[in-house]
Amino acid sequence: MGQTTLGDGTHNLSELRARYDELVHERLPETAQAGENWPVHLDHCFGRIVLDNLFGDEWYDHVDGRPAYEQLSADELADAVEIAERMLDGGAGVTRELNRNSLRWRGKLDDAEG
Repeated sequence: MGQTTLGDGTHNLSELRARYDELVHERLPETAQAGENWPVHLDHCFGRIVLDNLFGDEWYDHVDGRPAYEQLSADELADAVEIAERMLDGGAGVTRELNRNSLRWRGKLDDAEG
């Protein structure tokens, strides 16, 4: 029995956390390591990309506590899972685009490069 949200009750928090964990810590790194031209390969990088794109900013300015994905609301977590699934489905190209967003928000990408 998983936790449900306090909102509309349509999201099962335990299932969302398990899916996020699978995508960010297993599926995305495995896919990137087996493929070519992925901008990142490590799970913490995928987590950064997903969460930064979720908030449109550096995620740690929006989340208290760690691990970050366990602190998200069900709606936020559902959106994070959707971003991770988009990365998995879209491959290196989508991941590169979302990574550039993340790096820009962190001041690690020159505007001339973006």
